[in-house]
Amino acid sequence: MKVWTNGCFDVLHRGHLELFKFCKRMSGADGEFVVGVDTDKKVKLDKGENRPINNLQDRMEMLNSIIYIDKVVPFDSTDELESTIKWIKPHVMVIGSDWKDGKVIGKKWTEKLMFFDRVGDYSTTKILDKK
Repeated sequence: MKVWTNGCFDVLHRGHLELFKFCKRMSGADGEFVVGVDTDKKVKLDKGENRPINNLQDRMEMLNSIIYIDKVVPFDSTDELESTIKWIKPHVMVIGSDWKDGKVIGKKWTEKLMFFDRVGDYSTTKILDKK
């Protein structure tokens, strides 16, 4: 089974790792877990001028080093995200539960949409606010 999730994954924390573990379990031993990652331009547009903290190359390198993740693909816009999901054709798309009432891009290209609840109080924004 092919499983997809996406995000900027700028400052990795335990919540991200729990999401990745969950997605890998969903994909199964013979499946594939693919992570879409926002480009620097898209993160800046979505999160503001002070983001990302880590550039795309570094974020992709970190994601590629995580044992649960099989493939990492960047996307530069919502249109590119949509076309990437269409191309990947995931059986399952896993998105953070904070998007339950929002527009989930690419959901029409997956068989099943699942929402992943936040783990504890982990949040990149909260980590950055502690600075």
